[in-house]
Amino acid sequence: MIVYILIFINNTNTPMKTILHKAHTRGHANYGWLNSYHSFSFANYQNPERMNFGVLRVLNDDIVSGGKGFGSHPHNNMEIISIPLKGNLKHMDNMGNITVIKEGDVQVMSAGTGVLHSEFNDDKDQAVEFLQIWIIPNKQNVTPRYDQISLKEIKIKNQLYQIVSPNNKDQGVWIHQNAWFHLGNFDAHTIENYQLKNNTNGVYIFVLEGNISINEQELNKRDGYGIWNTDTFKIKSLTDNRILIMEVPMSF
Repeated sequence: MIVYILIFINNTNTPMKTILHKAHTRGHANYGWLNSYHSFSFANYQNPERMNFGVLRVLNDDIVSGGKGFGSHPHNNMEIISIPLKGNLKHMDNMGNITVIKEGDVQVMSAGTGVLHSEFNDDKDQAVEFLQIWIIPNKQNVTPRYDQISLKEIKIKNQLYQIVSPNNKDQGVWIHQNAWFHLGNFDAHTIENYQLKNNTNGVYIFVLEGNISINEQELNKRDGYGIWNTDTFKIKSLTDNRILIMEVPMSF
């Protein structure tokens, strides 16, 4: 189900636009070792109305069984961001990186001219859960690069904290795109205002846990909500929650 809502703001003739993706409407693939939900078209899930949100091309919610994973495979000209939600994910690539990304880490890989990598659950006894996000870059054929950080030192309760930006001197990891990601862990009944970095961008909110409300639209766990044609909006916490906010250009 796709729901479009037009809300007129600031007494202008330019409406704020939104799109709602309820959790149960996502694409789904279960291969036994991999249980994956797709917010946008991916692999065997192809929906012409769910190809992307601006330059946000892929948002996969993956659960990988103990000791299993993705064998070596190629990527090019894509910014790939991985956010573990539970467990440990082992990464290897042809740039010489052999690392483990854990809950509380963020990993970025600029595929550029081409990279081979693999990802495996580093624990043989329990599943690993992580988000795999692809962003279409604003530069083609860059030199491939890899980075990861721990969020422990920048995580703030009841306040959005930045984890991705276009600037390598900013907080978080950086990517080849004018996009900013924030995470938030909020208690019930708190209110947060989000101010866009660029008012020509859009914002896609993904609810990791709990319930929130934006523009009187209630959002539940794993719902996605896109907003554009505005420069600010208010997030109300209906319960304790955790959210991911992805501000991205709407054209590419």
